[in-house]
Amino acid sequence: MKVTFLGTGTSQGIPIIGSTHPVCLSDDSRDKRLRVSVMVEWDNYRYVVDCGPDFRQQMLTAQVRNIDGIIFTHEHSDHVAGLDDIRPFVFRQGDLPIYAYDRVLKALHKRFDYVFDEENRYPGAPAVVENEIFNEPFVLNELKVIPVLVKHASLTIFGYRFGDFAYLTDVKTIDPVEREKLKDLDVLVVNALRIEPHPSHFNLEEALQFIKEINPKRAYLTHISHLLGFHVEVEAQLPENVFLAYDNLTITI
Repeated sequence: MKVTFLGTGTSQGIPIIGSTHPVCLSDDSRDKRLRVSVMVEWDNYRYVVDCGPDFRQQMLTAQVRNIDGIIFTHEHSDHVAGLDDIRPFVFRQGDLPIYAYDRVLKALHKRFDYVFDEENRYPGAPAVVENEIFNEPFVLNELKVIPVLVKHASLTIFGYRFGDFAYLTDVKTIDPVEREKLKDLDVLVVNALRIEPHPSHFNLEEALQFIKEINPKRAYLTHISHLLGFHVEVEAQLPENVFLAYDNLTITI
């Protein structure tokens, strides 16, 4: 399995528009972060988790010509705003499968009504095949995918386990029963927004404590804001098996 970090930034990305914060002015390419997303590939299949407002740029950078579907964690703008940009895939491949919690599908219907209006469909609109996800395993091309229910403040959202790889973003709390789904991981990806506590995301201390409890072989931090600090400085302070993800990083599981 191959995982590509398409974006590792928080909702505003880094640099933030107009910001003079030192991290936003950094010349290190690893400090420039698009909105958070990963691409997961196994055998000849390729799925993207979330498609935010940088989706088009991410697909061009990664030179992606086809995808087999998009899996959504939740409905916030930095995770769904790029849905219209699936059109090139739809025009080449046909209707694109999407996978999401019922509440997320309803939010997509509201935000992208022209995509889902079958009676008055704009001929140039993208077309999707909806697949509702529940808090139970489902199969994508012979691979079992396990949703992991977490809380983003009070909002219930999904992370996902693909084999020995798990991807969690926007986590603030997670119940013990859901933590059990994360045993014996090769790789865990989890959010670490900043140093200071935040009401709806893990900060660095919380993320590292969570990683210690789950005990994967390797862990990568994502959904990072400029307030976490410079990539090179933060990476140097992390435990031996924990790494700071950055855009376009590819790992093999």
